Amino acid sequence: MDGERNINDFYIILVEPKYSGNIGAVARAMMNFEFKKLYLVNPCKLDDTCYARAMHAGEILDNAKCFSTVEESVKNLDYLVATSSIEYVKDKKHLRNPVLLDDFSKKIQKVKGKIGILFGREDYGLYNDEIAICDIMLRIPTSESYLSLNLSHAVSLVLYDLYVKQEFTQKKKRNIGKVEKEKLYEYFSNLLEDINYPKHKKENTEIMFKRIMGRALISKWEYHTLMGVFGKTIEKIENKPKK
Repeated sequence: MDGERNINDFYIILVEPKYSGNIGAVARAMMNFEFKKLYLVNPCKLDDTCYARAMHAGEILDNAKCFSTVEESVKNLDYLVATSSIEYVKDKKHLRNPVLLDDFSKKIQKVKGKIGILFGREDYGLYNDEIAICDIMLRIPTSESYLSLNLSHAVSLVLYDLYVKQEFTQKKKRNIGKVEKEKLYEYFSNLLEDINYPKHKKENTEIMFKRIMGRALISKWEYHTLMGVFGKTIEKIENKPKK
């Protein structure tokens, strides 16, 4: 569907990772955010440390595909994203002119096909020729005093941002419509009447409640819960014996 992306369209590619623990931690992060496809280019051995760090994501490691070159790993992918902490804003060839993570996560849903996200070596990152074959370069904003992130941390941040922003991962709330909103405000107004809320404060308090609900963008389930509470409260007040 237009404007929606399937999570299986993403391929996480680790280029020559040197530490098995990092690979395991990446697998765990992938499991956290429902990413399944891991490609490894000339990786170190996937040893016990790797599986220990992966925790319950061992299946991702078992299904990971290994390649001898970056070119082999990406040949069947349609759109490639390089990641790097190093940018050259004045680079005339625009090799390392990056897009920032926030902007990337919002716009990537419009890209069709299989998307590969390349993460480089722990010590040298991605080489220029590897970045050159990619469609864009992605950078995670970090402090100028220490730009580079641990490999697994970088992957976790990217996957998290994709997970919360992309339409295919968001478990969207069924927000209430105009009829429900009017009914909710009516119940609140009735509640104020029943508790003899000061008339000179009532209008302003009703507006305050409307603004609170407007910011909250409550779901259908939350709406019905509130209506139940208001309804029971009003019923109890109205049925209370008068002294």
